[in-house]
Amino acid sequence: MQPIRIGILGVGTVGGGTVKLLQTNAAEIARRLGREVVITRAASRNLERAQRVCGSDIMLSTEVADVVTSADVDVVVELIGGTTVAKDAVVAAISNGKHVVTANKKLLAEHGNEIFALAEQNNVMVMFEAAVAGGIPIIKALREGLAANQIESIAGIINGTSNFILTEMREHGSAFADVLKQAQELGYAEADPTFDIEGHDAAHKLSIMSALAFGTPLNFHHCYLEGISRLESQDIRYAEELGYRIKLLGITRKTAAGIELRVHPTLIPEVRLLANVNGVMNAVQVQADMVGETLYYGPGAGAAPTASAVVADIIDTGRLMGANAGNRVPYLAFQPTQVQDLPVLPISEITSSYYLRVSAQDEPGVLGEVANILAARGVSIEALIQKGVVCHETAEIVILTHSTQEKHITAAIAEIEALPRTFAPVTMIRMESLHG
Repeated sequence: MQPIRIGILGVGTVGGGTVKLLQTNAAEIARRLGREVVITRAASRNLERAQRVCGSDIMLSTEVADVVTSADVDVVVELIGGTTVAKDAVVAAISNGKHVVTANKKLLAEHGNEIFALAEQNNVMVMFEAAVAGGIPIIKALREGLAANQIESIAGIINGTSNFILTEMREHGSAFADVLKQAQELGYAEADPTFDIEGHDAAHKLSIMSALAFGTPLNFHHCYLEGISRLESQDIRYAEELGYRIKLLGITRKTAAGIELRVHPTLIPEVRLLANVNGVMNAVQVQADMVGETLYYGPGAGAAPTASAVVADIIDTGRLMGANAGNRVPYLAFQPTQVQDLPVLPISEITSSYYLRVSAQDEPGVLGEVANILAARGVSIEALIQKGVVCHETAEIVILTHSTQEKHITAAIAEIEALPRTFAPVTMIRMESLHG
């Protein structure tokens, strides 16, 4: 049987890892697939590096077009990243009848609806396991493994850089800026870390998972984003004293009113498995009606784990290349005619519990004023601790609330900040039990 012929775009960290994996495990892959997988072409800006990685048997070029239009390429593997050259390359590949495997979460989150529609028109597959959570097979789980279920919610630690920073802040009491510098020195964070620490990377991944879970179009531009750069070490310490840990979570949930789609720091009980995912590791918790709660854990980045997901997609593509389109797994898990454009709830309409830290004058009656404001807004207090004087005559009050709509908390915070004996701003962090 004719080999599956691969063209790779981008021979960087992941591209190099993919080449190495296809070469190292060639025999094992052929045993599983029933035919060989061979790399015929690759495009890279750095031909010298690509030559070292690829060897002499792969035709190299600096031009993407040489790969996406070539007659000796069946599957284009896009590992460039970004949404400019990568988008043009993927569109060109699809238009030329090539199947596509990509690890590009930004491309799919922002342009996936367009790309999947074009792929359907051209009867080709677009596979993207590596776009979310590295080597963790969460895309396959959502598209196939849980296909018999109605998925209710997803909560995930899906950015290793942020998780490393929060782990270090908790374990060593370090300030955010110090740990960020450490993460950059270790190669976990870029020189410009905004994409990771402000939640954009997690939001791209969450948007993809949400679409697969609920059968909606990709809704990245409606995702609420809040990063970790403003977190303070005392909040991490107070949370731990109360039996919680703070994680940057991507959360999506289907409600009667619409879809929750949000990324933000979150207090979760320390007894939950997700709370104990540390360092650069990723984990995704899925709640579904039949199977209940499942957890997927593993490395979310790196050459080998990501290449593992890329090659798994290549194998799946090879198995299904000759299949009728109706027998392939739909791009977004649901049949294209069944994808529903459900509303995404604004953050003011979501329901959560809340951690509040209020700085106030250390005087009688202040605590009662704060409690009365919350009660008037229908916000029930679960726990309240007065931390005592922390600076001169200023005390800190830490409050955990029961579930309420965010608009009520927001209104209460504005009133608390307006009190003559409190000091703005009030620190607010959302809380999730993750039980069902």
